[in-house]
This record gives sequence, C-alpha cells and structure tokens, in this order.
Amino acid sequence: MDNQTLVDALMLGLLEGLTEFIPVSSTGHILLAGHFLGFESTGKAFEILIQLGAILAILTVYAGRLLTIAADLPSSPRARRFVIGVLVAFLPAAVIGVAAHGFIKTVLFETPKLICVMLLLGGVVLLWIDRIQLKPKYHDVMDFPLSLCLKIGLFQCLAMIPGTSRSGSTIVGALLMGTDKRSAAEFSFFLAMPTMAGAFAYDLFKNRDVLSAADLPVIGVGFVAAFVAAVIVVRYLLDYVSRHGYALFAWWRMIVGAVGLAALFIWG
Repeated sequence: MDNQTLVDALMLGLLEGLTEFIPVSSTGHILLAGHFLGFESTGKAFEILIQLGAILAILTVYAGRLLTIAADLPSSPRARRFVIGVLVAFLPAAVIGVAAHGFIKTVLFETPKLICVMLLLGGVVLLWIDRIQLKPKYHDVMDFPLSLCLKIGLFQCLAMIPGTSRSGSTIVGALLMGTDKRSAAEFSFFLAMPTMAGAFAYDLFKNRDVLSAADLPVIGVGFVAAFVAAVIVVRYLLDYVSRHGYALFAWWRMIVGAVGLAALFIWG
C-alpha cells in the first residue's frame, strides 16, 4: 500500500463526513471522486464502511438528546412514539436494501454517468422545494405521527440510486409531507443512525471473506477523517438550514453533476 492510497482515503473520508448529512449525496461524491482518482476498494466496501465515522459523529453530537430520550422511554408515550417512528421509517430501506444489495453494489455503484444525472435532477428538485411556499404542520420531530414517518422512510429508499442522496430524499419527502426545514433535517439525522448502522453491518458481513488486514489502514484513515468532518457539519447544519434553506446545496449538486458529466465526456 503506497502513501498515495492513504492520501486518497483521507480525501474521500473528509468528503464523506462533509457530505453525509447535507442533501448532496455523499456516496455519489465519493464514487465520482474515487473514479477520477483511480481509487479502488475491496468489494466497494470502503465507501460504506467509512460511514461508521459519520455515525459516531452524530451519536457524539446527539449523545445528550439520545440519553434523555432513552431515560424517558419507560414513562413517556411521546418518547416511545418517536423511537417507534424512527424504526418504522427505517424498515422500507432495510427490506429493499437487503433484497437489492447485489444489484446496487455491482451495477449502480459502477455507473458514474447515472450519478451525475441524479445529482443534477436532485438539485433541480431541491431548488424547487426550497422556493415553493409550503405551509408546515410539524415543527418538532418528537411529534411526527407514525404515518408521516413511514412516508419519509419510503422516500429514503430513493437514495439507493447513487447520486440521489439519503438525506436529500428524506428531507424532500418530509417537506412535502408538511414538516418545516429544521425538523426535516433533524429527522434525517435520527433516521441516519439505524440506516447507516444497518448498511455498515450488512456490508461488513457481505464482505467478510474478501476484506483483509491490508484494508484496515485505508478504512481507518477514511473513518477518522469522516468522523471529524461530520462532527463539524452536524453541529452547524440545523441552524444554517433554518436561516437559509437548501438552495446552496441544490446549486452545488447541479454544479458537481454538470462538471462530472463534462469530465466523463472528456476523460471517460
């Protein structure tokens, strides 16, 4: 393993942490960057396994909130409904993710042009959502009804197409279903915990026979970089979207998608 591989892993880890919780598709960014860097991971596992860093980041930032919810579970119907709601939202992606795992990893992960197109289309949708005058009915994630959680979970399944964005699809779905911008982003944070942890565990299990000790330094560097970058994003994202909305991320998606398509056309 050469130093360049570790540098690439560091760059991709930072990219994962910076993009995981904003609606721009972290997987799409990492796959595109990896394509142009010539970075190849064993079983395409690196791109999933470094998400553990982002998971630990959100657990770190939300530790106090999570402990409060856990302590309230025995006595608070509101806390129990919230936890059940997150699990209900997680189920559709869990079922479809397991069923379509092979297709996603061997077909969709290998199509950079599809990623660029989805970045462009997602940017257009996000910009439209950000500009229309929606009237939110829900302002606190603790008060989301189970039916709303299920609908958001169904939207999350769109993110199995690389370039769509897990956070982007859940945020758009939540906004269309009547949440405000801040609670849409916050519910996406909470939903990320079981979704990303499940994807990590399942991908690790599926690649248990092909991963070796030689892969650990690369994954470790990516994991640490993703953790540090994600902590910064999670701490400041909610306040940003409350004040400014999602237009910046929409334009970023369209720029990256357009530049990616141009680069693929020129260099392949």
